[in-house]
Amino acid sequence: MDLTELLAEKRNIEDLDLSGMALTDVLAAEPYVFRNCNLTRADLSEADLAGHVFDKCVLDQTDFRESDLEGARFSGGGGAKTTFVRAELTDAVFTDTDLSGARFGDALLTDASFTGCRMIGTSLTGSRGTSFRLSRSNLTLADLSGCSFKKQEFEGVRFDEANLSFCDFTGAVFTDCRLIRARLVEARFTKADLREADIGELDDGQLRALAGAVISSAQAAAILATRGLTVL
Repeated sequence: MDLTELLAEKRNIEDLDLSGMALTDVLAAEPYVFRNCNLTRADLSEADLAGHVFDKCVLDQTDFRESDLEGARFSGGGGAKTTFVRAELTDAVFTDTDLSGARFGDALLTDASFTGCRMIGTSLTGSRGTSFRLSRSNLTLADLSGCSFKKQEFEGVRFDEANLSFCDFTGAVFTDCRLIRARLVEARFTKADLREADIGELDDGQLRALAGAVISSAQAAAILATRGLTVL
């Protein structure tokens, strides 16, 4: 059975090597479940993938550009430099997925969620939609510049050395999060609760960016100590 026949007959695709294949024009209209499949460098650009499931699939350099992934589910697996540029990702769910170096430029992320994901160096700048959620994920060195996170709750998120310039964290709550050496140019933290976040040592520019945020007395004492002042 060739690939076209297989994809026409089955909706549950397991343990298949689809690396480097152009799949957009051979998929049927109904959602598929791809499980333990190798999609390295596969071309799924401009595909109708709404409601599809990708479970423990290899996604190294997989091309999802301009695809409709509304309500899609990604669980486990993943890979480096996956492309979601201009994709429709409303209500998409990513759980325990490696998205290191992935690109989401101009993607629509309304109500999308990322939980337990490895997102080192991921680029979310230029993405659209103001309510995507991040939880227990590693965004070290990621680029989130210009994203809006008003009144969101972050738990267990690492923003170390991430570019958070021009982000809006107004009223956001950070629990067990890290923002060490994050770039905060023109970021807004008005009424953001940082008391349970590790903000590290702050330079003057970072400190100005945090104006209006709520911090703990211990954090305040640490900031003053770096400037030669002791709080008794």
